[in-house]
Amino acid sequence: MRYAYSVTAALLAGGAALSFATGFPAGAQVAQNDDASINRVVPRSGAPASFAELTAQLQPAVVNISTRQRVQVANNPFAGTPFEGLFGGQGQNQTREAQSLGSGFIISADGYVVTNNHVISVQGDGELESITVTMPDGTEYEAELIGKDPESDLAVLKIQSDRDFPFVEFGSSSDARVGDWIIAIGNPFGLGGTVTSGIISAVFRNTNSGGIYDRYLQTDAAINRGNSGGPMFDMQGNVIGINNAIFSPTGGSVGIGFAIPADTAAPIVEKLIAGQSIERGYLGIQINPVTDDLASSLGLPRNRGEFVQSVVPGGAADQAGLQPGDVVVKVAGRDITPDQTLSYTVANIEPGTRVPIEIIRNGQRRTLTATIGLRPSQEELADSFANPDDEEDEGFGNPGTEGEQEYIAEKLGLSAIPLTPEIRRQLGVGSDTQGMVIAAVAASSDAGQKGLRRGDIILSANYQDVTSVAELESAVRAAERDDREAVLLRVQRRGQPAIYLPIRLSRD
Repeated sequence: MRYAYSVTAALLAGGAALSFATGFPAGAQVAQNDDASINRVVPRSGAPASFAELTAQLQPAVVNISTRQRVQVANNPFAGTPFEGLFGGQGQNQTREAQSLGSGFIISADGYVVTNNHVISVQGDGELESITVTMPDGTEYEAELIGKDPESDLAVLKIQSDRDFPFVEFGSSSDARVGDWIIAIGNPFGLGGTVTSGIISAVFRNTNSGGIYDRYLQTDAAINRGNSGGPMFDMQGNVIGINNAIFSPTGGSVGIGFAIPADTAAPIVEKLIAGQSIERGYLGIQINPVTDDLASSLGLPRNRGEFVQSVVPGGAADQAGLQPGDVVVKVAGRDITPDQTLSYTVANIEPGTRVPIEIIRNGQRRTLTATIGLRPSQEELADSFANPDDEEDEGFGNPGTEGEQEYIAEKLGLSAIPLTPEIRRQLGVGSDTQGMVIAAVAASSDAGQKGLRRGDIILSANYQDVTSVAELESAVRAAERDDREAVLLRVQRRGQPAIYLPIRLSRD
């Protein structure tokens, strides 16, 4: 199981090899039970006296999911090390059996089940042999994988049986409010049907884990390994979320769990059942949120817009005229905020649609028009922005330590010298690259804390090209005169695309 420690969310894997949880539809019903009404037994306001009646109606539709896989493992304990050839040669890979455990819920009388994609995902080069769905009464059924969507971490299974199953239905996660009661049902640690309760702690929670669907319902209900894919219910018995991840420095629940909102999951599930492809909008840019430091360096409001780091050549953004350094503040009339991210907004626009995009460039607002493209697969995206491995820094001339250089060292915590033909050769950059190469960085400075190092090339400061210490000093002094707390550097590391990085200025 991976854990969300610091800023990332952890998938709720467990079991012998992995395990996860799922969630779906609304009030657990039997197909022919038309007049069953959860509302009759659940108070509409205030703390419920008990969750027992609600649980009794919902629990029959929540299932345990296990998979059997065949995975390749190295037989040589020294495989991948310099000692691989010692002690009997390289050895042969072995095929071993692995299992995963998670949760899911039935959304139709004929046995369609929703879970997380990671619950049924195969490890490495392994092969998925079987999926077993276990009902609360212990009855086991074989299940077929109908469809999966790694982007949203959703998967749909179909139980191989002709019987009618109890099922639940999706509700509206947009109606969820912070403080609302919820219950979660799942398979933590393989223990079987377990019910926990809590409240909605936050809506549209951004975990900074990346991805277009990084907006979750947060809850303090106990969520643990094996809860992945299990449902989060409101007090009317509707599935308003699918338990997906936790924040945990310990490996267990600390009261911070995340669920995929039903409004995100339901339309995707519907398409997977229908056998339709999941098409999402795409601009072709790498972005960063507008952090306090970045906002300060640009003189912009905080928590508004997203910063363009790079643009895919020939993509929708490139054709529309977006450039690295732009700040996107609106798309199709919708404000870009931490709750309404650029990735999520664009992904939910149909490919081929022409939309206005409002940006800030060099402090000026502009409106561009883009034709939204089709989002590539995860593998294709990785190739588009692939960065080669970092290489060791080469040695080069020592920086000066007087005058302007002292000012730069004091304010930025680094020293830099102009690029010379010799330094360009050492760094492996062409003559068309103009800038200042960093010669030293103070580890305790903001520049050092943000990863700048000897050999990085400063191309610009606050959008002004810098080719000398005097030009870099001028940009820093201009930022101070404007009472900005940071300066925005555009930095290039050998073999990698240039990025923008706000560096806080040291104050006297």
